[in-house]
Amino acid sequence: MTETAPDPYQLARDAAAAIAEASSVPAHDIALVLGSGWASAADLLGETVWQADASSIPGFRPSAVAGHVGTLRSVRIEATGARALVLGARTHYYEGAGVDAVVHGVRTAAAAGARTMVLTNGCGGIDPSWTPGTPVLISDQINFTGATPLQGANFVDLTGLYTPALRDLAREVDPSLDEGVYMQFSGPTYETPAEVQMARIMGAHLVGMSTALEAIAAREAGMDVLGISLVTNLAAGISAQALSHEEVLEAGRDAGPRISSLLAETVRRLTDQAGRATPAERA
Repeated sequence: MTETAPDPYQLARDAAAAIAEASSVPAHDIALVLGSGWASAADLLGETVWQADASSIPGFRPSAVAGHVGTLRSVRIEATGARALVLGARTHYYEGAGVDAVVHGVRTAAAAGARTMVLTNGCGGIDPSWTPGTPVLISDQINFTGATPLQGANFVDLTGLYTPALRDLAREVDPSLDEGVYMQFSGPTYETPAEVQMARIMGAHLVGMSTALEAIAAREAGMDVLGISLVTNLAAGISAQALSHEEVLEAGRDAGPRISSLLAETVRRLTDQAGRATPAERA
């Protein structure tokens, strides 16, 4: 007898309830998914009031990729008192666990009260002027996985998926930030030079193996979305150098201080601008 798969939305509500109980934080204002190279940003956001292995919370899986810390954190944002749910555990589509597992963190964040989702990743850059270590705002996306987290006749408008006002705010922190279109491939192979040229012709500037499915789930949940990619390498065929995951990790380590401060300051301004509850009200 085949077991019925759990309802993914109920599983997200169960996870949010477990986080609230374990952290003693009843609700969160903002959530962040920290991809390759971005993990150290969590330390600059503010005071960590709770941290746990992601696998201790319903629906979360241990991290399967080097560069992802595999933990969940509740952070009190410095200066604003807002609460951030930091998702260091990301399940990638190529792991074969299904799309619901990929977007479980986003759905949990929405169930925990977060109205803004910050998605980060390490990616390949198609523009040769974006050298490894360059952060780039995501302006739009191409979902090339052939999958979707939506079910049935659920027609979600993805116009303005990456909230323009949030990109403007990030550029207040760092006016040098460029922006571009991110294209998610299914992975786990890196893209071939021919696939990179196809992506360029289709309008992509960044290629990777995450983010697009999560952004769709965030929009379905009614969240604002800020996406930032860290160019960890030039995409295949743009540079003659062979691609490796070690290169991705090295670029993340080298860019860590810059991107961490960028993200922390952007989140502080975002939560301050949003007019969230005061620390006394959140206590």
